[in-house]
Amino acid sequence: MNSMQVYGVIMAGGGGTRFWPLSRQKTPKQLLNLSGKDVMVNETIDRLALSIPGKNQYIVTSAAQAPAMARATEGRVLPEHILCEPSARNTAACIGYAALEIIKKRGDGILCVTPSDAYVRDWPAFNAVLEQAVQAAETQDKLVTIGITPTFAATGYGYIRYDKAEEACAKTVQAFVEKPPLETAQRYLAEGSYAWNSGIFVWRASTILQFFRQLLPDVWAPLAQIEAALGTEQEKAVIEKVYPTIPSISIDYGIMEKAAAMAEVRVVAGEFGWNDVGSWDMLKVLHEPDAQGNILLGDTLALESAGNIVYAGSRTVTLVGVQDMILVETPDSVMLCPKEKAQDVKKIVDALKAAGRTELL
Repeated sequence: MNSMQVYGVIMAGGGGTRFWPLSRQKTPKQLLNLSGKDVMVNETIDRLALSIPGKNQYIVTSAAQAPAMARATEGRVLPEHILCEPSARNTAACIGYAALEIIKKRGDGILCVTPSDAYVRDWPAFNAVLEQAVQAAETQDKLVTIGITPTFAATGYGYIRYDKAEEACAKTVQAFVEKPPLETAQRYLAEGSYAWNSGIFVWRASTILQFFRQLLPDVWAPLAQIEAALGTEQEKAVIEKVYPTIPSISIDYGIMEKAAAMAEVRVVAGEFGWNDVGSWDMLKVLHEPDAQGNILLGDTLALESAGNIVYAGSRTVTLVGVQDMILVETPDSVMLCPKEKAQDVKKIVDALKAAGRTELL
């Protein structure tokens, strides 16, 4: 049994633009039911709940998403544990804000920080790794991350290099590595001392805040202003005024890479069927294709067509003689692209934004 209280912190402020036109600013990917079971944030809450009860889970989301987030997670997470960011300032600000909130109102504890929109197939295996990471964070007082033992030479994920000769299950991280080209990814796989970077972190709230003070003073200064206002009548006003001034920087770049160079980071690697489901082509992880390799969701008909992903939201969508395309239909939009261009769907969102088409965002 852990002596420190353990909290879940779910980062749910992202836009999920690669899932446009289904994903919108007010209903982004984490609020979509892509699996056919539940919205992604609820699957994240329920998965964590095997180790951390809902009353000890927090969600950090954008002000625009907060009403929909509260409705979607009702009965799972306390409404006062939904923390609102007035503007998106990347993961460092989000994590610092949650750590301050928890320390101020609940006391120090172990934070399990996770994205809201990843897919995990094997929940018990995930929780076994999570509990190892919690134990390491508490006993060693280091920054711990969960790595995914690679199952293929992925070029779409960042990697973590670690000392595989170490006997401890939480091994010393030597470096965080950017998404590699295929030949490099194949070498990483063969060497066996690399894990995929899942973006899941475990640490004491007090410890991560100490790293903010040391490594990110420009982020810490506005966070300290917010800290002083937490629990006072000025809390909301100060957050709305100060939060948008926090420098936008990721926790990986701002703290984890630098802390790894100081030998302050540990990784617990595991394999539990993880996928970040970052774009439409990744629906193959959530759904079994038919005999022709099509994934057809909604009212669809595909003739002489293979390898397609079709999402019909409100109308009947039909295909004849179409190969390897993504077709998504919503009440106000239709999006069509080759599967190989799935990552580029966010360019549509950028172009619509530039054109002032806010009704489609």
